Amino acid sequence: MPVSRNRKVVVMTAGGLNPTIVIQHLARSGMDVEVILEEAESKGEIVRRRARRLGWINALGQLGTMIAARALRRAANRRVAELLTRHNFDRTLPQTVPIHPVTSINAPETAALVDELKPGAILLVSTRLMSVRQLAALPCPVINLHAGINPNYRGQMGGYWSLRENDAENFGATLHLVDAGTDTGGTLYEVRTKPAPSDFISTYPLLLTIAALDITRQSIEDALAGRLAPHMPPGPSALRFPPTLWSWIWCGLMRRIW
Repeated sequence: MPVSRNRKVVVMTAGGLNPTIVIQHLARSGMDVEVILEEAESKGEIVRRRARRLGWINALGQLGTMIAARALRRAANRRVAELLTRHNFDRTLPQTVPIHPVTSINAPETAALVDELKPGAILLVSTRLMSVRQLAALPCPVINLHAGINPNYRGQMGGYWSLRENDAENFGATLHLVDAGTDTGGTLYEVRTKPAPSDFISTYPLLLTIAALDITRQSIEDALAGRLAPHMPPGPSALRFPPTLWSWIWCGLMRRIW
């Protein structure tokens, strides 16, 4: 792959704490970062999409887990504050980083904006899936930060599912190229870590995001330098979704995996 002449990095995100941490880290590393901020999908859209794939019972059960986890916000906030303090991050985007709002990363306006910005690399953090058509229209490598080890923990809640499947050694995150599938592109780097007793389903993603900051920066540097070396890791492939409420509660009570 040819070396990029442009050192600009575009981070595409729907917002939230995890991408904020990533953007802070990249900006502190001296990268020329700009943000394309898409409108987040509504819960109704997410539930309908999952219902088409998994059925309404599972889709509503997964929604129940997310609602219940939010009810534990006080416990989550304590752990989040501890992690932010330990790693010297806060909850705000750097004022020096330009932000470009769009309706969706798949909208024509987004492709036009990328054409204008001319980045050397694009990083996805907490976005909807990118369409094949949009991916083909982008002029540079597109990389995704995934809170799970591919290919067995693709999709959502990869850290949670690794613990639930007695696979704690694969509690980790993956940087990979984006392709037409869901977290199926070639792996660039992986990192593994260990959750604290105070971590649970609401804090696992942040813990994994922080653990993956160095390999996120390295992936972008590789893209800019034209030295990306993706590979396809061995092992079974599984697409994960949030657990249903009853499944999550059962596993929490019986196995202390929350």
